[in-house]
Amino acid sequence: MAGAFPEKSAADVIVIGAGAAGLMAALTAARSGASVLLLEKAARLGGTAAVSGGIVWAPMNHHIDAADPDDRAAALAYFGALEGGDIDDDVLAGFVDHAAAAVQFIEANSRVRFAPLQGYPDYYLDRPGARPQGGRALDSGLFPYAELGEWRDRIAVATAYPLTVAETPLGGATALPQPAIMAARMQRDERGFGQSLVAGLLEACLAAGVEIRLGSGVTGLVHTGARVTGVTLGESHIDAHRGVIVSTGGFEWNQALSRCFLKGPIAHPASPPTNTGDGLKLLMAAGAALGNMTSAWWCPTIVTEERWDDGSPRAVPVLIERTLPGSIIVNAAGQRFCNEAVNYSAISGAFHAFDPGRYAYANLPAWLVFDADYKSRHPVATAMPGTPPPDWMLGAPDLASLAMLMGVPAGALDATVARFNAAASAGDDPDFGRGRSTYDHFYGDRSKAGALATLGPLLTAPFHAVPLHMGVLGTNGGARTDDHGRVLGHDGAVIPGLYAAGNVMAAPTGSIYAGAGGTLGPALTYGWLAGRDAARVNAEGDA
Repeated sequence: MAGAFPEKSAADVIVIGAGAAGLMAALTAARSGASVLLLEKAARLGGTAAVSGGIVWAPMNHHIDAADPDDRAAALAYFGALEGGDIDDDVLAGFVDHAAAAVQFIEANSRVRFAPLQGYPDYYLDRPGARPQGGRALDSGLFPYAELGEWRDRIAVATAYPLTVAETPLGGATALPQPAIMAARMQRDERGFGQSLVAGLLEACLAAGVEIRLGSGVTGLVHTGARVTGVTLGESHIDAHRGVIVSTGGFEWNQALSRCFLKGPIAHPASPPTNTGDGLKLLMAAGAALGNMTSAWWCPTIVTEERWDDGSPRAVPVLIERTLPGSIIVNAAGQRFCNEAVNYSAISGAFHAFDPGRYAYANLPAWLVFDADYKSRHPVATAMPGTPPPDWMLGAPDLASLAMLMGVPAGALDATVARFNAAASAGDDPDFGRGRSTYDHFYGDRSKAGALATLGPLLTAPFHAVPLHMGVLGTNGGARTDDHGRVLGHDGAVIPGLYAAGNVMAAPTGSIYAGAGGTLGPALTYGWLAGRDAARVNAEGDA
């Protein structure tokens, strides 16, 4: 509990940032015999993981059906077929080789119990090593928040679903559990998604003796010679006998850093506004080499009426909405420009297309367009079926009127919808191939066969449109590390005593979002690697 441990003036291992990577690093170091202090600048912990789906992508995990095994060569071949020169082979191998062990460690040391999302395919099914049958994406299950005591309200909250991912459309389900089951879960405040994963790791950290301090922003790293030996919090100084692990998330909410590094436009991240690059700046000041800095975990977002704790507009990733039949995405010219059902990382390329003639991004602004039948059957971000359109959703009695509200050419929108309706009726999209991939069907209406799971005409008035933004789930560039999570300096040598994990490090998978949970898998794995190395290797002196 909060006051169970006296405040330390020193610890073997100090972890900065209490998201999934930080909690994992702290738990691993503690279970490896180190005293651990976990520092979080925000008033609530969990970071991006707490507001995520909590899915973990882990090749060769022990939950994969033994009759259909995964193997190292397939996982490496999958990344090899996708990478564009931004992957360090050793760091990628560190993830692939140890992800399964990290998953087993979590289950052995916490109440988190993973389960494979049945039939959840990898994102790039045309590439060697992909698993169209799934198995690498793991659901975090449920956790009873009623048992967290005073820590119950110290975890960042998005939506506290009393459901596993597998029980929702996100996980492929078509029906909810029985009302009696839901009522029992709500009584115990059982939560799924990232809420479950974070709570399970938090409980395990407390049981392992990790001291957690919230509202504790680290302002600097302390060096003794070349080694990092502690941290500063304003005027306070805390020694770290074995190592400091930085796991503070990305820099997407820092406008200056985003403008400096990111290759494309960014607006309205889906992550919490605490991701302001604090850890990145600490690592840069320590002389860390950087990698993958122009990239991010891109995804289209919708800005809703909801707000973060600091009042910032809250954006929701757009995944199912653009995949279900009866919706399309158009640009300011009223034209479709992509396969709307492709995975959220890959679709960013279409939003980043630059028109040199206009000297502007060709497909921004963009709009999700759908009809009344669609709205009556499906949620759109926070707008539930059968409810009046919220302020952020446009509506009009016909497409021409809707086009006027959107500021797009009326004739162009009419023509685009007519062409798409013809394609949907024929069951094939000749323009962008929507529905041809198995992945395209997963988030669609799976009561319909083949491409019709995602292809459906827009016919019923009134028609609606919602602005889409090019947001991110987080950035994925940061400090370069070796395959133990040890931070490397500009000369390629290890900076003794300094580690990184999660979105503050140069992503082990480069810019590749391999499948659902493609960020959490590497984050947890490198949290495990860094925590183990910091506690064990430095126990008797320098590594």
